Amino acid sequence: MLTKSLPINATSSLETRPPHRPPGDVALFISRPAEGSYVERADRVQVRRPHDHPSTNMVRPIVEISPPESVERRAASWPGMAAEIVQVMRSDRIEARFRGPLHLLAVYAGGMCHAGETFVEGVPNSTVRDLTRKLVFVPAGHAYWGWQVSRVRSRMVYFYFDPASFAINADPSVTDLPFSPRLFVEADELCDLAFRLTKSIEGDGSLHRPYVEALGVLMAHELIRLQIAEPAAKPEFRGGLAAWQERTVVAYIEEHVAEPISLAKLAQLAGLSRCHFSRAFKQSFGRPPHRYHTGRRIERAKALLAKSAQSVTEIGLTMGFSETSSFSTAFRRETGLTPSSYRRSLV
Repeated sequence: MLTKSLPINATSSLETRPPHRPPGDVALFISRPAEGSYVERADRVQVRRPHDHPSTNMVRPIVEISPPESVERRAASWPGMAAEIVQVMRSDRIEARFRGPLHLLAVYAGGMCHAGETFVEGVPNSTVRDLTRKLVFVPAGHAYWGWQVSRVRSRMVYFYFDPASFAINADPSVTDLPFSPRLFVEADELCDLAFRLTKSIEGDGSLHRPYVEALGVLMAHELIRLQIAEPAAKPEFRGGLAAWQERTVVAYIEEHVAEPISLAKLAQLAGLSRCHFSRAFKQSFGRPPHRYHTGRRIERAKALLAKSAQSVTEIGLTMGFSETSSFSTAFRRETGLTPSSYRRSLV
């Protein structure tokens, strides 16, 4: 089973996270099934345990969101599973990152984006703008990253599943199932269960704990069914760069990121014609070489904007842009914000 029992109602473990706290201040305590069980509290609140302490794992990190003050977060957990309700409070650019020892299921209740991009290790990137009733599944150990500029205040719920408590069925075909990532898929049954569980967490405590617990188990079953019934399409790498070519080209770009880099030079490093190299590079990295190069420049510029006292113009020149206008245009294309707006969002 995924869980044993909820000692108290799931709603009693909720606490709204003050928006000024950084994400590192929050720890989710997921207790593995033992003789007893308990409910966690977020935001460094002392966990109350029964006299017979169950075995407990402190799981870090949860999904990191920046800037942290752009959202409000509420969390609840029970043995083997945790849930976190995240409400976006403003329409600025928001980034989210995750890699951890838990399975992550992100369920979007609603939201439209002006711009955005989402990456889950193992599947191609997505620039989907309408997030309503979309699901993202990140298996334990996989990387998740994304950014968005919302048109409206979007809302999502993160569900964290402990893989060690996922052995619902003794059948090896289920317990040994290799979980595949999913990116913005639609699964009505799983989505409905997620919304019902979210409603119970936000409720007044009138729901019985077996109901809350059962919903979590049903969600785990639906995740397994999704894996069995709809195997994820594996990304097609035929025609992409070989591993040594990727390493060589990326290393060169990183060493010369602030300098002009010709397509001919990169193709020469890979030992390919320019035309063949361009197609292979896009197949491997999801974008053309010049867009990748620009993206790396912007990532370096973001770090300078956050930590350096240099002006926007100086940072643009440092990163190889000849004019402030061209730097701002490229920065906005990549992030959805101007350099100045991005810097202000960090304050």
